[in-house]
Amino acid sequence: MADHSLRGKVAVIGGGAKNLGGLISRTFAADGARVVVHYNSESTRSDAEKTVSEITGKGGEALAIRGDFTKVADVVATFAAAKDKFGRVDIAVNTVGKVLKKPFLETTEEDYDSMAAINSKAAYFFIREAGKALEDHGKICTIVTSLLAAYTGLYSTYGGMKAPVEHFTRAASKEFGPRGISVTAVGPGPMDTPFFYGQETPEAVAYHKSASALGGLTKIEDIVPLIRFLVTDGWWITGQTIFANGGYTTR
Repeated sequence: MADHSLRGKVAVIGGGAKNLGGLISRTFAADGARVVVHYNSESTRSDAEKTVSEITGKGGEALAIRGDFTKVADVVATFAAAKDKFGRVDIAVNTVGKVLKKPFLETTEEDYDSMAAINSKAAYFFIREAGKALEDHGKICTIVTSLLAAYTGLYSTYGGMKAPVEHFTRAASKEFGPRGISVTAVGPGPMDTPFFYGQETPEAVAYHKSASALGGLTKIEDIVPLIRFLVTDGWWITGQTIFANGGYTTR
């Protein structure tokens, strides 16, 4: 029987410094997990340090680790640092991603390669290293996008490079299943964070807000409880991509 508590567990949060990842880090820590807060670059170091400070200030344990997840060695090093610091890894959640809204005919080879590396390659090797590092009955969850169920243009490289993660999730869940490890993906709708607004016009923002059945953009506060569920009581859900978007898209 799997242990459904976060107390004493060690969680690696890819992109765990701010926005959705930051809230996951703080929530897991508040529930008793020891948290590895991964961040990508110097520009997010202060966010990572602030998140760690908030956790430790409330009596929790956390470690900030910098790494460029488009480089496999950095993914390997992040999990190694987690095991070196805390002795084990039980949960791995990857929020790393990059949005590009651009017409197909204007997309460059550099755009393609960058988006493939950040959204697909990084996710693949995060799952691989999690599979190596996790204790039996561990949990892996990757953030994808509700665009995987959308019929739209302009996001060919974003939706397109997140799409393989659905199959990575299925394949890993099948391979890791005998060890009791569940592997899931969560596809939020457009989230009310700076990650979303950078490439959208005011008109597009208004459309996205109106497109969900329940009204408005996805809030990170609505996604974190789902992820927490999947890595605790919801462990029996595996190999699945779950769309959590207020009825923005569905299958």
